[in-house]
Amino acid sequence: MTIGAGSPSRAADCSVTAVGFVPLNDLGPGLYLGTYQGGLYPGGSNTPPAAHFAEGRARALAIEPLDNFGNPDPSGTMVLLSIGMSNTTQEFCSAGGGLPCSSWTFMGKAATDFRVNHSTLTIVNGALGGQAAATWDDPSDGNYNRVRDTVLAPQGLTEAQVQAVWIKVAEPGPTMSLPSPAADAFVLEQDIGEILRAVGARYPNCRIAFLSTRIYAGYAGYPVPLFPLNPEPYSYENGFSAKWVIEAQIAQAGGGGIDPIAGDLDYNTVVPWVAWGPYLWADGTTPRSDGLTYVCGDLDGDGTHPSMTGEEKVGQKLLNFMLTSRFATPWFRRCESGDMNHDGLFDGRDIQLFVTTFLNPPAAPLSLKCPADCSDDGVINPPDIAAFVSVILNG
Repeated sequence: MTIGAGSPSRAADCSVTAVGFVPLNDLGPGLYLGTYQGGLYPGGSNTPPAAHFAEGRARALAIEPLDNFGNPDPSGTMVLLSIGMSNTTQEFCSAGGGLPCSSWTFMGKAATDFRVNHSTLTIVNGALGGQAAATWDDPSDGNYNRVRDTVLAPQGLTEAQVQAVWIKVAEPGPTMSLPSPAADAFVLEQDIGEILRAVGARYPNCRIAFLSTRIYAGYAGYPVPLFPLNPEPYSYENGFSAKWVIEAQIAQAGGGGIDPIAGDLDYNTVVPWVAWGPYLWADGTTPRSDGLTYVCGDLDGDGTHPSMTGEEKVGQKLLNFMLTSRFATPWFRRCESGDMNHDGLFDGRDIQLFVTTFLNPPAAPLSLKCPADCSDDGVINPPDIAAFVSVILNG
């Protein structure tokens, strides 16, 4: 049985409102089981190291519209693709058969948000129920042909236009938790590494991969249920799998060699640059530092798959991330006059970029020309100065 199959005889246990684990973003340099350091990035930090940040930022700024053959084309598109299982597709779109995505999901929210780039960005849901990690870990896996033939092609898109992916995967029916050396967290770490290499092979222009892991699964039963869904502590430990993959790429880029579990993660030749998307786990009804909680009603009857309210929580988290992450705003947000660094803010950090662009427009990339045209007349000229000052002063 794969993730997404479930069982009508498996009911949620709404009494398990918390399991006592500290979310990774709140754990920081603290240790899980006295061994595994928290934080989303090395050293217990929730922000990437400077070199990794700079690489990701450069890649975000380099994403541009492409034609069907992967050539730069102002009339082309940039594709953001989801990869994963039932939970992933529910939270990303929650619709099938050609129907519009539900309004409370990520794609549904993005479709009506004026801040989103609706001109050169195409958001595509490639995730599908029942498609656990092992169904995405090889470029010859059927999922990639399915996405190519039944998801991309009907929209006039190709694999060459995919430039960013959101990956949320898990193992079906885990049975071994940390600290066992055979823990499913290590299996998933290996699978995510293989998925990234498959993505690199199938989508040669993919520059960025965002990882997210599962939401709270205490309502699915604790400890392991009779049916192979994915309860706690495995949902929580999924976060370490993603964290270790990201850290392995950071270490390899810094000359530390190839990680024996995650494998080769060279973002110059083999895989996209990888970072956290929104971190989604919270300990049931115990509020996370940002207030995130999951009540039993946020899950379906099996205690594993999100209900409409659970889908909405994740959809909003993902939308907020894409609208504010320095690795997404240059291509995900629409062009906003004066927001030169694409961070969703209008402040002093935009001034030098505006001045540089204004003094030499031909040398500026499109990502800077567009917001510098504050008077919206199609050219960078003196009227833009007053318009820029007004934007900065009025926020």
